[in-house]
Amino acid sequence: MCLLALPAAFAAEGARPEINQPYSNPDFQEWVERFERPGREVYDRRHAIVEAVGLWRGAAVADIGAGTGLFTRLFARSVGPEGKVYAVDISREFVRNIQRLARAEGLANVEGIINTQTDVRLPPGSIDIAFICDTYHHFEQPKPTLASLHRALRPNGVLIIVDYRRVEGRSSAWILEHIRADQQAVIREVEAEGFRFVEEKGFLRENYFLRFVRKD
Repeated sequence: MCLLALPAAFAAEGARPEINQPYSNPDFQEWVERFERPGREVYDRRHAIVEAVGLWRGAAVADIGAGTGLFTRLFARSVGPEGKVYAVDISREFVRNIQRLARAEGLANVEGIINTQTDVRLPPGSIDIAFICDTYHHFEQPKPTLASLHRALRPNGVLIIVDYRRVEGRSSAWILEHIRADQQAVIREVEAEGFRFVEEKGFLRENYFLRFVRKD
């Protein structure tokens, strides 16, 4: 495939590395102000998103691309002390600060993991739910990353993907440049790696909410 034919945020398999450069040495507080602000749909609808995930007490969930830990901390309260939340991110600084905030809030069920662009570094069969919010389009190598998630999920485990809608002729120039694949392409990619698409929840406007289950 000729990369010259693709927009700047694209690569043969996934996102080009440039899209992830801002996270190599991030100012944590600056990203809190960007991610956790009114007007950002996934922040405004965070409680509805958590409800739609369908957590239960004692569940083990991985927040993939945890960022500032917004959903990590919400999940940790939902699954209770008997549950487990893995905050997974490529940024050591994000993971360090998520753990700091979790300790400050008395959330002892949060564990930080620094992943790579090919492996989420979760133990096999360790989670019931994998949650990916505003991160799938950052995957540089989606195929091995999804394979590692498939291994980490227990039988009938759930994969949730929340990401921006990308619609030619309707989406902003930023979306069309930044988001490498539309919703249907994402579904095809995920199903090709051993998952079955179950449903889309229609309560978001700028983003979509997709549920998959692990096929055994």
